[in-house]
Amino acid sequence: MFLGLLLIPPVALKMSSTGYRFVRYYTSNPTYRRKGPPEPLMRLLAPLVVISTVVVFASGVALLLEGPSSRGSLLLIHKASFFVWVAVTAIHVLGHLSELPRALTRKHEIQPELDGYGTGRAGRILSLSGALVAGVVIAILYVPQFAPWLNAHH
Repeated sequence: MFLGLLLIPPVALKMSSTGYRFVRYYTSNPTYRRKGPPEPLMRLLAPLVVISTVVVFASGVALLLEGPSSRGSLLLIHKASFFVWVAVTAIHVLGHLSELPRALTRKHEIQPELDGYGTGRAGRILSLSGALVAGVVIAILYVPQFAPWLNAHH
């Protein structure tokens, strides 16, 4: 439960940044079009990754707030969406593995569209740090909600 709550802000940040790039690409922004389209498998997989992510996190939060009495269909939805999420996310991550060596060794050069303002690295670090701190705060605030689940009899 703690881990699930902790991950909500970083996952929301990732979905937001990816959604922004998606919108910029499909609205024909030249900077984003230059990079080219995503791989076909990734294009097909993206809606499943997004939908399963939203369902697994939303159902988890709903379960936490409703308590152990909501073990019926809501728990089934959470478990099923988790298995779908793990499968599609694993395929998604494997689809990006070939890009990893280049991303790790590439020097972040100043992009022309940024007009010398830098690479945005500081903003990315700040955003991710803020999301992680927000996740820790949310998880700590909701620790009292864990008790009914920890004391429930199956």
